[in-house]
Amino acid sequence: MQILRFAQNDRCEKFSRILNPTMELTSHNSVAVLSFSEGSGYPRISRAVLAELAWLLSEVRDAGLFPGVVIAASPRSFATGASVEEVASLSGAAARQFAQTGQTLFDEIEHFPLPVVAAIRGYCLGGGLDLALACQARVATYDASFGCPGVSLGLLTGWGGTQRLARLIGKAAATQLILTAERIPASQALTLGLVDELVPSQDLLEASARRAGAK
Repeated sequence: MQILRFAQNDRCEKFSRILNPTMELTSHNSVAVLSFSEGSGYPRISRAVLAELAWLLSEVRDAGLFPGVVIAASPRSFATGASVEEVASLSGAAARQFAQTGQTLFDEIEHFPLPVVAAIRGYCLGGGLDLALACQARVATYDASFGCPGVSLGLLTGWGGTQRLARLIGKAAATQLILTAERIPASQALTLGLVDELVPSQDLLEASARRAGAK
């Protein structure tokens, strides 16, 4: 793990810029940005990603420099679900621990002491949707799409998304999405109340940072 020091925007305050294999911590208009790195392509959420995200959030909380947090897509996509290959390889006990780890982290995001906003482009599916739902707000590009494909694989996400989705858009609409594995466009997600704002791709970070409390 590489840790560099750099100035936050035009101010002289210093904090860590942390580069990991799949996530990085930077800043935009004073807001902390935790983004899936360019190399992650269509990001999958593995045990390693959960650990990275938890560590980066603790860095942000302890730094005391930021008014809010954005969890941002890679240049291609937001998270597209859990790593199915990893899940398939887990024993029963390990799978249960994986689910509990994700639930604990996403509960922490939901109750984080700073506003947390999901900046979504491309796909936001399965466990990635669970992550977005744990955030206090969701901003998406016009070409984003959302879904719960787990039932098509004989799975249900285990990180609280089924409960948060029903609370956010209503039980009927949530049941439809979960049981059909339907993928919906951003415009429909906005109508349902699943996302709060749609923007062009080039404005995604700016709009998300503004909602997170950018100065």
